[in-house]
Formats: sequence, structure tokens, C-alpha cells
Amino acid sequence: MIEFHGKTVLVTGGGAGIGRATAQAFRQWGARVAVIEIDEARVADLKAAFDDAGAEALVVHGDVNDATAVSALATQIEQRFGALDILVNNVGDFLRIAKPFERYTDEDIERLYAVNLRQLFTVTRAMLPLLKRTGGGSIVNVSSIEGFRGIPNCAVYGAFKAAVNGFTQSLALELAPAGIRVNLIAPETTETPQVPVSQVVAPEHQSQLPRWIPLGRFGTPQDMADAILFLASPRASWITGTALHVNGGALAAAGWYRDPKGIWTNMPVITGNGMNL
Repeated sequence: MIEFHGKTVLVTGGGAGIGRATAQAFRQWGARVAVIEIDEARVADLKAAFDDAGAEALVVHGDVNDATAVSALATQIEQRFGALDILVNNVGDFLRIAKPFERYTDEDIERLYAVNLRQLFTVTRAMLPLLKRTGGGSIVNVSSIEGFRGIPNCAVYGAFKAAVNGFTQSLALELAPAGIRVNLIAPETTETPQVPVSQVVAPEHQSQLPRWIPLGRFGTPQDMADAILFLASPRASWITGTALHVNGGALAAAGWYRDPKGIWTNMPVITGNGMNL
């Protein structure tokens, strides 16, 4: 059994999808949970879900790219819980920016940098003093399968996800003497509000799922939460600087291909809504 009684966890972007499933799973297994979420409606909904947690839960409306807000969150965690045992850097998104690299603007690149890498630096740096206070802890970053393979027309996103992998490995070495482990999960497509897979795969292609992903389905937020909890738990006490691939076999089996129209795809989708690149 994996349980987290007496532990304090911070999950960024914990209001929906992978982040919410992770926050709820940690709470289910006894942890004190802090969440920062940019969407006010999701903040209200998560507060309601954690209503019976009382002082064991802290849900804050804020932007992880706002250094002032992140610093204030660190202060709140310190005042409420005293220290931090586990940090889950969950925030990230490709922002529907998919086009040939030569058409990327400086603004496109900056937006992708902010949400996929800069905030990771901001949050981790702010929380390290609280993590070091426990004499050992765990950081789990959420990367992507696209950090380990090419993704056509999303070169900037892919580059930043690959950078998350490099940051994870290097920080793992740096923090090992402090007893802080640093790992990541690398999901394939997961059914979330950001990526509603069931809505973009054309009905006539639903039966083809086993041909795209060896285990026959896309991921769920719970799949990712389970992997995060494992890496954060004592069961992974000798694992650091490692990527856990949570992708149903997709990385081992496949990649991108051109459809009969010459469009890059990793699955046939409803025209105009999916990841045809």
C-alpha cells in the first residue's frame, strides 16, 4: 500500500485533468494537499470537493508564471503546513500552436516557453527551501512523450518538453545529497479538458485504437496520477533522474506518419479539430 499520511504535497494546475486526479489521489491516501490553479471556476469546484478536508487542503487561485503569486503560495504553505514533502509540476500545454517552425513568431515561442518551462523553474526554485526543510522529498515533473520523439509542426513545444527531461536529470544530481529525488512522467495523449480525445477522433476510426496504441486505449488522468504517486512514494526511494513512460506502449511502437493527403498525423481525426499537422 502507498500512503502519504503526514506528508504535504503541492500540485500545480490541480483544478482539472491530470492535476486534479493527482491532487485527489494524494488526498485519498492521507496527504495534506496544496493546489494552485489559474481557472477560478475550477478553484471553486476543487474547494467544494475538498470541503471536508478542512486545514488539510489549501486551494489557491493563481498563475504559476507569476513569481509574486508563487512566492506568496510558498509562504502560505509554510504557514499552514510548515514544510513541503512533494512537489508535482503538472502545468504544461502545447496551446494549439501547430505550424511549420518558420511561421512561429517570437510571441508564440515565448508563450510556449512560459507554460512549459519557465514556470517549472519559477515554482521549483520557490519551493526548494520548503522541500529541503524535510530532510528529503520528491519532485515529479509532468513532461510528454513528445519530449522523447519528434513532433512535426510542434518543434518548439517538443524542444521545451525535451528540456524538462534535461532539467529533471540535472536537478536530480544536484539535489541527491539533500535526499530530494527528481523524476518525471512522460504521458501519451490523455483524455482531459485540454485534450478531449473522445471528441476529436472520428467515429469511424474509434475501432482502430488498438492499431495506434498497443494497449488499445488512450490514457486517463488516473493512469497518470497513479504513476506520479508511485514516483513520490517510498516504493521509489532509489529512483531519481528517471523518466517513467506512461503511454500504453506508444513510444515503443509508433510515431507520426503522413496520411493519403500528405498531412502529418498520429491518428485520423475529425477535420479541423484534431492533431493533424
